[in-house]
Amino acid sequence: MEIDFTKILLGTAIAILSVSCTPDRVEGDGNGLTPTNSDASFTVTKTSENHYRLSASNNNYIQSRWDLGDGGGLGVGPNVYDVFIPDEGTYTVQHQIIGQGGIVGGTASQTITVDKSDPAAGNMIQGGKFADATDVAKWSLTFPNPSNTALWIWDFTNGKATFTAKNWDRNVMYQEVNVVEGRKYTADAVVSSKGVADSWFEIYVGYAKPTANNDYTGDGNDSTWLRAINTWAGSGTSAFEGKISNVGSKNANNPDGTFTATKSGVAYFAIRSGGNDMKDGISITKVEFRGVN
Repeated sequence: MEIDFTKILLGTAIAILSVSCTPDRVEGDGNGLTPTNSDASFTVTKTSENHYRLSASNNNYIQSRWDLGDGGGLGVGPNVYDVFIPDEGTYTVQHQIIGQGGIVGGTASQTITVDKSDPAAGNMIQGGKFADATDVAKWSLTFPNPSNTALWIWDFTNGKATFTAKNWDRNVMYQEVNVVEGRKYTADAVVSSKGVADSWFEIYVGYAKPTANNDYTGDGNDSTWLRAINTWAGSGTSAFEGKISNVGSKNANNPDGTFTATKSGVAYFAIRSGGNDMKDGISITKVEFRGVN
C-alpha cells in the first residue's frame, strides 16, 4: 500500500493552524480579563469632620482606581479607602474596577459635599481657582526680564492661569501666606499643558518678597523648589494634566514638597516660570498650600 505523506503533512499543518488560531479569550466564563461582576458601586460614610470612608460593594476584580474630584485624576487605591478632604466644596468621586490587562470592568460615581474647611489643614491660598477677577486680584506679579513682556503672557481665563514664554521670558506670580514657626506646609496645584521645551514652572515659598528684575528662589537657590514642571528635571516635554505632585518632577532634596517655617509671620508663595519655547503654555488652577502637622 502506498502512503501519501504529502496529504498527511498537509492535514497535520491544518490541524496545528486551527489550534494556534483559536483565541485564548473565552467570553463570559470568568477568564480574569474582565471582572466577573461589573458592579463598581461604593458607599460613602462620614467618619469624622472632613474624613470619609469609601467602601466598594464587591471585590471580584484585580484593582480599584479612585478619582476624588480634586483635579488629581484617577489613582490606584484600596477597596476600602479612608480619605481626608480638607477644603469646603462639592466633590464628584469616581470609582473604577480593573481586570487583568488593565481592562475597565465598571465605573460608578457619587457626590460628597464638605460643609466647611478643616481649620488646621484648610487651604491657605486665596484665589487659587482663578474663577473670576476677584480671584486674580489676590495675586501679584513681578517682571524680572527687562522688556516686561511677561505682563502680556499670563492669561486668566476658563478658571486657569496660563503662562507662555519664548526666548527665555520669565515671570513670578505670588501672594502672602501666614505661617507658624516649626510647622510644616505642603504645596500642590492642578497643572496642564500640551508639552513645552526648555522651560520651568516651579513653586517656591520663602520669607524674601519677590522683587522686580530679580528671579525668585524663596530663601535659597533655584534647586529649592517645592513642586516643579521642569524639562531639565524630566517633566513637561509631553502632554500632561493632573496634580503637579503627580505629573511634575520630584526634588531629590525635598520629595514631599514641604516648607518648614523657621519663624512665624508672612511668607511668600510664589510660582516662578519661564522658558525658551513654552508653545501653548502651562496652565495652573486649584492651587493649594496647607499645614501638614
